[in-house]
Amino acid sequence: MSLRHRQQILDNLDAIYREAYERAKAAKDERRMADLDASYQREQLLLEVLLDIRDSLGAPGAPREKSADPVAALETIRRITRLR
Repeated sequence: MSLRHRQQILDNLDAIYREAYERAKAAKDERRMADLDASYQREQLLLEVLLDIRDSLGAPGAPREKSADPVAALETIRRITRLR
């Protein structure tokens, strides 16, 4: 099984939201632009937490980054669950 690198995954997320944001901007749909901006930030944070968890579990073939800190990942999860 081949795991994708962290930056590739984050770049894919960025590309998806950027395309939708540009469509909303072209349509002058400011409400949609604001919704997309908020959604992007939330999903980026959640995705980074999941990637931190993946990296900290040491999945075979997972790119290991120096910044992968399991305690920080758990703290982020705690903060996210408080937002709900």
